[in-house]
Amino acid sequence: MQLNEDAIRKIVVDVLSGMSEEGENSSSNTAVAERKGDMILKEVGPAKEGRSNDEVVIGVAPAFGDKLTKTMIDEKHSNILREIMAGIEEEGLKARVVKNYSTADVGFVGHQAAQLSGSGIGIGLQSKGTVLIHQKDLNPLANLELFPQAPLLDLKTYRQIGKNAARYAKGENPDPVPTRNDQMARPKYQAIAAVLYNKEVKYLDPQKKVVKLEVKFE
Repeated sequence: MQLNEDAIRKIVVDVLSGMSEEGENSSSNTAVAERKGDMILKEVGPAKEGRSNDEVVIGVAPAFGDKLTKTMIDEKHSNILREIMAGIEEEGLKARVVKNYSTADVGFVGHQAAQLSGSGIGIGLQSKGTVLIHQKDLNPLANLELFPQAPLLDLKTYRQIGKNAARYAKGENPDPVPTRNDQMARPKYQAIAAVLYNKEVKYLDPQKKVVKLEVKFE
């Protein structure tokens, strides 16, 4: 999905308006379940280290799916999560979703997910759409595959990212997921990316442990 300048400006205004309306009370993180459109997220307790090698853990950033529901190109979080999980399941593995409140950095979110994963493979996903595949024995700033240009990722690519993560979990060495490259994407979407990230970090809570999410699609 491509947005013109007017659409980007509208998204920035809408997000800033929402930030202003929430005020200082936005950091409470007390909601147990959130219904946002066609997806329901429910926190079901602290995320535990997995014991099964047939799983891939998807770690999402603090505002994903409830406080924020769309990426910087207006793609629904529900659609993205559905595709990643479907890609994992197509490879015969299970997907487990956790939310990290201690960081909004996609590298650290993904690394934490990999450490919790029984297979040692995790996916990190920010609300603005940036995603990566991580492995637990790598440095947090390293990764298996990184997809930094979120505006150029479509749902087919997110599904393939799920498939590749599952293949790594099975001990395979898949070809990297092909992506497009556009040097103008960064300056074009820089404003909305910054706004969404600033929104995300408002929900950080270093004292809160990573939580397991129950995900239902409607």
